[in-house]
Amino acid sequence: MTPLLIVGAGGFARETAQLVHAINDDSPTWELLGHLDDDPAKHGTVVDGVPVLAGSDEAVKQDHAQVVVCTGSPRDYASRARIVARLGLPQERYATLVHPSASLSRSSSIGVGSVVLAQVVLTAAVTVGAHVSVMPHVTLTHDDVVGDFATLAAGVRLAGGVHVEPGAYVGSGALVREALTVGSYALVGMGSVVTRDIPRREVWAGVPARFIRPATVTTEH
Repeated sequence: MTPLLIVGAGGFARETAQLVHAINDDSPTWELLGHLDDDPAKHGTVVDGVPVLAGSDEAVKQDHAQVVVCTGSPRDYASRARIVARLGLPQERYATLVHPSASLSRSSSIGVGSVVLAQVVLTAAVTVGAHVSVMPHVTLTHDDVVGDFATLAAGVRLAGGVHVEPGAYVGSGALVREALTVGSYALVGMGSVVTRDIPRREVWAGVPARFIRPATVTTEH
């Protein structure tokens, strides 16, 4: 079994730990060493039975283990990109985790460091980049492209040929019409219906989705 460290100890990281257990129940694969979190108050605690060992820099020291970075929320959805840049680990150090219940077509691909949770569907020729978070019950249809560090929250549905650019966050239950682009580090509000291209670094929400404000997001580490 391969040693694994999860960077983060919040909701997404906890869900990923349960994903690891599901993988191991299906086929023993990972030795989950614990969480790494940059909040010192969490060090030495136990989250859902998994210890919080140290800060994220510990991933550099424990070079025998693979790593997955599981941070990010609508309040700070660029955190994964910042952490990966700061750690500077080679690609081969990153794990790719896919829930056993996910349905992935033979013509689809998932990049390193990405996490795909339960009941996700990739239908045909879907490309998911590196360090992408794909939450439960997401459906990605033919020829969709999801860029590095993007987040697709629970229940997102992308029609065919959609391009979600790097770092974008698509909120829970959002629907995106075919052949549209969600720009880099844009934020789509939960339950939105996207019928037009969304420019980079803008917040859109509603039915149909409309411009709300510029996105406040920090990408520099």
